[in-house]
Amino acid sequence: MNWKLIFALSLFGLGMGLATVFAVPSNVEPFFWLVIFVNSVWIIAAHELFFDRYLAGHPREASMPTGGIPQRAAMVLFGLVIGVVSGLVLGLFAWIASRVVKPAATAPP
Repeated sequence: MNWKLIFALSLFGLGMGLATVFAVPSNVEPFFWLVIFVNSVWIIAAHELFFDRYLAGHPREASMPTGGIPQRAAMVLFGLVIGVVSGLVLGLFAWIASRVVKPAATAPP
């Protein structure tokens, strides 16, 4: 496994987390999620680090019921669940692609 590459690719999640805190309004945020899909570790970290700023820019999310769970904890919990589900979906796509796309045959040396 190439951990350097995995870390570098995960930085898209950090960018998404910071973008949703400071620049992306909640009405277009889902479209950004579709582009980047989800990298929940960085996104959750950015939302937690800038919790008050995130909620100030996302009043709809701030008013969502949390079932008695504190808002910060609910955001982490829901973010982790979304991350796991997204990871499973991405894994399913990768598995399907591995069944559809066959490696090219190489010529014998």
